[in-house]
Amino acid sequence: MIEIVASLVVIWHLKNVRREQRERFALRVIAVASGLLAIYITVQIPITVSTGSHPGASQTGVVWLALTIAAMFALAAGKRVTGIRLGNTVLQTEARVTLIDGLLAAAILAGVALNATLGLWLADQASAMVIVYYGARESRIAWREAA
Repeated sequence: MIEIVASLVVIWHLKNVRREQRERFALRVIAVASGLLAIYITVQIPITVSTGSHPGASQTGVVWLALTIAAMFALAAGKRVTGIRLGNTVLQTEARVTLIDGLLAAAILAGVALNATLGLWLADQASAMVIVYYGARESRIAWREAA
């Protein structure tokens, strides 16, 4: 959902003729979206651990996550290159958000794989902390770029 909001902001930003006036707002929306992702995961980790909820083994899930990872990394690279060529800070920032989404999918895949192969269900929560770090980091960077 956060990736969709950030992508819609970029499309809105790119479609406007007066992009300079909207850049600050667009960067702040991306910053808030990244921050919300970090907060959501931070809240979910203790809930998941305390309830003993853990990912199950699913071949369909593994395939879906692998495709998601490939798509997110390809989209992030494309957005980054396009943003650099256009000199568009919003698109470059959104590329980092998309990269975080790919990392989130990779973390989930790692957790599912470690759970399925070794029974390490806490690996999912541990790997999610990587996403918390990057989400918070990108939120701060986007907010500074908006200033």
